[in-house]
Amino acid sequence: MMVSALIERTLAETFPIRNGVFVAVVGPSGAGKDTVIGYAKQRFAGETRLEFVRRVITRPSDAASEDHDTLADAAFAEAEADGAFAICWDAHGLRYGLPADVDWAVGNGHVAVANVSRSVLPALRERYANLAVVEITAAPEILAERLAARGRESRGEVLARLARSTTVTLSGPDVTSIDNCGAREIAGERFAEVLRKAMAVSDLSGLIG
Repeated sequence: MMVSALIERTLAETFPIRNGVFVAVVGPSGAGKDTVIGYAKQRFAGETRLEFVRRVITRPSDAASEDHDTLADAAFAEAEADGAFAICWDAHGLRYGLPADVDWAVGNGHVAVANVSRSVLPALRERYANLAVVEITAAPEILAERLAARGRESRGEVLARLARSTTVTLSGPDVTSIDNCGAREIAGERFAEVLRKAMAVSDLSGLIG
């Protein structure tokens, strides 16, 4: 689902986008971001105010990775030039993008939920008036175990990912940290509470607007 470059240019004149909420899920690889998001999708099945954003990645989809849309590098660059993405970033040798109609969803009072890189948080804060950051964390030994189990990277690449994860700290009133070392339901319910609050903020913004 994409919007035209014309709509993208129109939206650019009205930043930050109001009415809804963007929930940015961040954290190191192996923390279980997709697992927590998946729990929330099941928990809120049928909730029309929530939009769980499907990412576009320059990596083929497989059973061991998230369910995403795939574009080759050249096609991704062309889509970006055409205004197909609300936000995009590079990480781990890949390109990632969120479809531009995320802007429409937030502008129309919905809560958009997406797994993003911590590097794009400044851009998201400029783009959306209501931003909630959810940091999913886990102990280093659990991160290492989960990354190794995925089998997508060498030991050296796993260690490099872990080293990068220890160099970034988040703070601020819009940041919620959730430890995902235990049962899926524990972190999942904490995340569900964040989404309930985001929907309440969205409802209030709609009344004020």
